[in-house]
Amino acid sequence: MEAITIIGGGIAGLALAAGLDPQRFDVAIHEQRPGVPAVETSLAMWPEAQAVLAVLGVLPQIREAGTAFGGMALRDASGTALVAPEVRGVLGVSRADLIRILDAAMPASVRRVEGRVGDIPATGPLASGLLVGADGVHSVVRRNFWGARSQARLTPYLALRGVLPVPVQAGTGGEYWGRGHLFGITPAAGGRTYWYASFRSDLGPAGVNEAEALQQAKNRFAGGAPAVRAVLEQAAPDATLVQRIWTTPNLGSFVRPGAVLAGDAAHGMTPNLGRGACEALVDAVTLAGFLNAGPLDDALKAYNRQRALRTQLLRLASSAVAGIALAERGQPLRDRLLRLASQTAAARQAAEARFAVTAGGAL
Repeated sequence: MEAITIIGGGIAGLALAAGLDPQRFDVAIHEQRPGVPAVETSLAMWPEAQAVLAVLGVLPQIREAGTAFGGMALRDASGTALVAPEVRGVLGVSRADLIRILDAAMPASVRRVEGRVGDIPATGPLASGLLVGADGVHSVVRRNFWGARSQARLTPYLALRGVLPVPVQAGTGGEYWGRGHLFGITPAAGGRTYWYASFRSDLGPAGVNEAEALQQAKNRFAGGAPAVRAVLEQAAPDATLVQRIWTTPNLGSFVRPGAVLAGDAAHGMTPNLGRGACEALVDAVTLAGFLNAGPLDDALKAYNRQRALRTQLLRLASSAVAGIALAERGQPLRDRLLRLASQTAAARQAAEARFAVTAGGAL
């Protein structure tokens, strides 16, 4: 039995533990705060994430617990739709439900260890076998094996998220881009509403007061769309998750002798593409598949080749989208370009429809 110690019992850690072969590996998973999050939030499961959930055998449970995305639009601060892309094949699922389902999928042989992991000692259980850093953007494993230059980087943005026990109002779903701030309204499982907001703030970086953050959000969006103001009026501090946004630098490689990274520990990114949880799942199941199939060194090299470049490109793309979505001085030009793109697309679709009718009549 080969020893694998996973630091972090979030999405990446649980998915990896669920995917590893219990006949080959002696797996232990360390988690500082086991169980589901105290504040409920929602995650978008793109097709790639659903494919690896199917590999773990839990996709039916995810589909039962989740809800399909639809009726989404990119809007300006007043609520006017700029672009309305068709969203297909994306599921929204509660983070708590996802964690519960992954936790239940782990083999009974996985040993669970509760408590905080600090420095990694040179000897002892944590130093034997393979150590997996699935411990988030402030990863202890990354700090110990990749050094001080790998520390997480603080952005100037605050993120607020929550779920309301009411359905999304018709014609209000989507993401609202204003001058230096954004707000999202999407459907959540059970006919509820998932909302999120982001803007520059000097609160934090740690121990942010939820009531103070909500008041900042209300002030920031006071002149915005009625749907946004209505959501914020219903949001309660104890049902709101508030965090400063951190990212990880480009590490070059996710592998060091004796250690490997997955999820936000490897490629923590801004949330603007909605891909963080998805890529953590793909990391975990990809790594488990390679480890199950071959020698350790070969498995780690294959994992690094398949995941490092792709996730770094997504990290850069997400950062670029954040710069556009949260633009301040460039916001008027951005909105004009989005409207022009929408009008051009609509004109092209109308021309294609006219051609189809004409061609059909000629035939």
